[in-house]
Amino acid sequence: MNAPTFHHRKTQGEQTRRAILQSAMDLASVDGLSGLSIGGLAKDLQMSKSGLFAHFGSKEALQLAVIEAARTLVLREVVRPALRSSQGLPRLWSLCEAWLHYTERQLFRGGCFFAATSTEFNSRPGLIRDRLAVIMAERQQTFARLIAKAQETGEIQMNIDVTQLAYELDTLLFGANWAFQLYEDPQVIVRSRLAMRNRLQHACVVPDHM
Repeated sequence: MNAPTFHHRKTQGEQTRRAILQSAMDLASVDGLSGLSIGGLAKDLQMSKSGLFAHFGSKEALQLAVIEAARTLVLREVVRPALRSSQGLPRLWSLCEAWLHYTERQLFRGGCFFAATSTEFNSRPGLIRDRLAVIMAERQQTFARLIAKAQETGEIQMNIDVTQLAYELDTLLFGANWAFQLYEDPQVIVRSRLAMRNRLQHACVVPDHM
């Protein structure tokens, strides 16, 4: 008879944790991870500090959990759908488009969670910075894999430096997010899309293939 009660409590606890993390992701995208506090979140969610503290135990544990929750959300909403496209250049371009759409739709209240938090922690050594650095590198690594695959399919020139092109695409996306957030101008997305398309066309075996 105890099992259903235990399961109910576990489910309720998971729902509460998800609600905390969702609120924390939105707040962190605006105020930064440093701006998160157990007290502030408890007030925002109308919870007791002790109740919220029981889920994480420390501010750093909360920050790390928020980072992982944001990564999971981005993978589910942005990366994985794009990777369902056909291999080669279509998949590479689909990922570019997915990231631009992510910037435009503002999945997080303050824009790109990782653009905001990585800028916040880029000069602060520690576990938070280290984890953000690994996650930020994942986008470039994914681009590099897709570019290499497009070379194998004969769509990207074999003499193209895969790491360099991946870096350029990633930098263009980072700049797109910055400009879109600062200027609130839809033309930022249009110009960024054109810049990425032009760069990839220069790398294509058949320049007008895109």
